[in-house]
Amino acid sequence: MKQLLFVLAVLLSVNATANTDVDNPPNSYATATFAGGCFWCMEPPYDKLEGVISTTSGYMGGHVDKPTYQQVSRGGTGHAEVVQIIFDPAVISYNKLLDTYWKNIDPTDARGQFCDKGTQYRSEIFYHNDKQRDLAQQSKTDLLANKPFKGDIVTPISAAKTFYAAETYHQDYYQKNPIRYKYYRYSCGRDKRLEQLWGE
Repeated sequence: MKQLLFVLAVLLSVNATANTDVDNPPNSYATATFAGGCFWCMEPPYDKLEGVISTTSGYMGGHVDKPTYQQVSRGGTGHAEVVQIIFDPAVISYNKLLDTYWKNIDPTDARGQFCDKGTQYRSEIFYHNDKQRDLAQQSKTDLLANKPFKGDIVTPISAAKTFYAAETYHQDYYQKNPIRYKYYRYSCGRDKRLEQLWGE
């Protein structure tokens, strides 16, 4: 019994340490936050990138403290669904994160993203410092000059506000519920529209 309790204590300690590292990233790490519609779909492209330490689904940009998914999904809080990324700038650049962002959203849709409509599903870049702001603005300017599709780019660039992590069941949803995730993504027409915009 004591051995079992010891093992449980070790596991809890490791988990607590991991959570602390994500909540309070080392000074060598940086934070990026992007809104691109359903946050379930914004975690996978970043999880694949070397240099990304973690991705967390959540809410940003609203006026309600500690919003719940039910509140945000109704569209009354002003928040957008976002993915917050902890990354190592020594391994991956913020420009690479921006490039990944654009290729995974529809920047021409001011009403939401794909089948999800409403301000809670808007696209938006939230910058955490002046350098990120400047890089995001330059990235948008470059895209306007070289976009492979018609239509204006309506994605705003805004200062980051308080980030609220989404409920546990939303985190890594695509890994925990792969069949439901794939069905949602397909039925929402996300990949079809991305191919129309960006090509294969």
